[in-house]
Amino acid sequence: MQINNALFRILKAATPGSYTFILPATKEVPRRLMHPRKKTVGVRIPDHVVAQAILAELGEPMLSTTLTLPGDDEPLTQGWEIKERLDHAIDAVIDSGECGTVPTTVIDFSTGEPEILRRGAGDPSRFE
Repeated sequence: MQINNALFRILKAATPGSYTFILPATKEVPRRLMHPRKKTVGVRIPDHVVAQAILAELGEPMLSTTLTLPGDDEPLTQGWEIKERLDHAIDAVIDSGECGTVPTTVIDFSTGEPEILRRGAGDPSRFE
């Protein structure tokens, strides 16, 4: 994705943090990662020391999602519970403590102007 200098400054001031930004996707973004009709991609830079360490070691973006299993109403946030329920299907669990269940604030910049799609853990006032 390509962003202009003004948007870069806005994103840099808000990250890392509890925000997910919807941005226009370029042809370099794999199709399966972008919205099929809008050609956008969600980007998050978490303010979590373990996530930041993993990203620094990888040296590239990582795909992730909130872990809500079929039939569950709440996401799994405890490492021991994830291991207990999914040990048969995954290779490892990194337990970095409670991450909470409050979702991120989602800001859509795909049309140029910020649109708050979901109010969550991040303060949306800077985008209003």
